[in-house]
Amino acid sequence: MGIAVALLVPLFCYLVVNKLSKGVVKMPGHYGIEKTGTVQAGGKPVADTVYHHVSDLVLTNQLGHKVSLNTDLAGKMVVIDFIFTRCPTICPRMSKSMELLQTSFRKDPKKEAQLDTIVQFISITVDPGYDSFQVLRAYADRFNANHDKWWFLTGNKQTIYNYARHELHMDTGPGDGSADDFIHTQQLVLLDKDRIVRGYYDGLNDTEVRKCADDIVLLTLEKKHEN
Repeated sequence: MGIAVALLVPLFCYLVVNKLSKGVVKMPGHYGIEKTGTVQAGGKPVADTVYHHVSDLVLTNQLGHKVSLNTDLAGKMVVIDFIFTRCPTICPRMSKSMELLQTSFRKDPKKEAQLDTIVQFISITVDPGYDSFQVLRAYADRFNANHDKWWFLTGNKQTIYNYARHELHMDTGPGDGSADDFIHTQQLVLLDKDRIVRGYYDGLNDTEVRKCADDIVLLTLEKKHEN
C-alpha cells in the first residue's frame, strides 16, 4: 500500500488538474457548521454557512519543544490522529498509515514541485501521563518519523481530550478528561489551512487512507479552482 500511495499521489496531481479544468472534480466537504443564514450578493439573498475554525493547541513534541498547531504551522494543512505508545492493537496500525502518508508527501529531489511543505502530520497521545516526549521520540523512531514533518505530542490530558471532542468533534463518546476517561479512536482528521475540518478517515482502511492523500492534493488546488 505504501508504494501504491506514494506512486498514486503524483499521478493523482496530474489527473485532478486535468479534471478541474473541466469542472468535474468534487472538492472535500466542510465539517462543523456553527451557523447558517443568508447574505446579500448582487442584490440577491445567498445562502451563507459559517464553519467551526479549530482553536489552537499548544503541546510538547517528541523533541521536547513547545509547539503551536496554528501558529507554528500557519499556512499548512494538518492530518491528526490519536495514539498511545503502550497500545497493542490499533495504534501501531494507525501509525503505519501515517508513515505511509508521510512517505507519499516526502521531499523528492528529482521533482521540481514539492509536496512535503503543504501538510504536517500530528499524532497526539491520549496517555500523556505515561507518554513523555522521550517515550514518544522512541515510538516515532519505530515508524521512521521525520521529526520536522511528523510531530508526536504530549501535554495536559484535559486539554488534549477537550481538543479531540470539542474542537475536532471526533466520535469519542462523552467524557471530561479525568483519570477514568479514555479515548481510543481510529479516525484521522484533515484540517485545511484555515483550520476547518475537511475530512474524517478510517486510519485502518487502505482506501480511506488513500482518499485522505487525494483530498490533501485537492485542497492545494482549492483557491485556484474557486477563482
